[in-house]
Amino acid sequence: QVQLVESGGGLVQAGDSLRLSCAASGRAFSTYAMGWFRQAPGKEREFVATITRSGANTYYGDSMKGRFTISRDNAKNTVTLQMNSLKAEDTAIYYCAATTRVRGTIYPGHYAYWGQGTQVTVSS
Repeated sequence: QVQLVESGGGLVQAGDSLRLSCAASGRAFSTYAMGWFRQAPGKEREFVATITRSGANTYYGDSMKGRFTISRDNAKNTVTLQMNSLKAEDTAIYYCAATTRVRGTIYPGHYAYWGQGTQVTVSS
């Protein structure tokens, strides 16, 4: 089992950057593929990005490609999401998630462990 805690959310202006972090504790972090999802009010949870156990491979949602970067540090048990060129439509609660699959997927149901979320608000 793994526990996840997100941090780094806040209020920024359109065009700004923000860096989210997820700290993991518990079972060996490197045995989990990791993902970021987000959920805006009244909308379904949306896939943002995923990274494999080793960090060698990443995958992004279409609207995040070229703006967001996911990375991990298995020595520090952390996964980060660097978000650049933020838009008002990026406003949401951002969640870190872990799966025992070798590769993460775009489906929230494939992730067994979730953090509590961190709010990101982008003003236009």
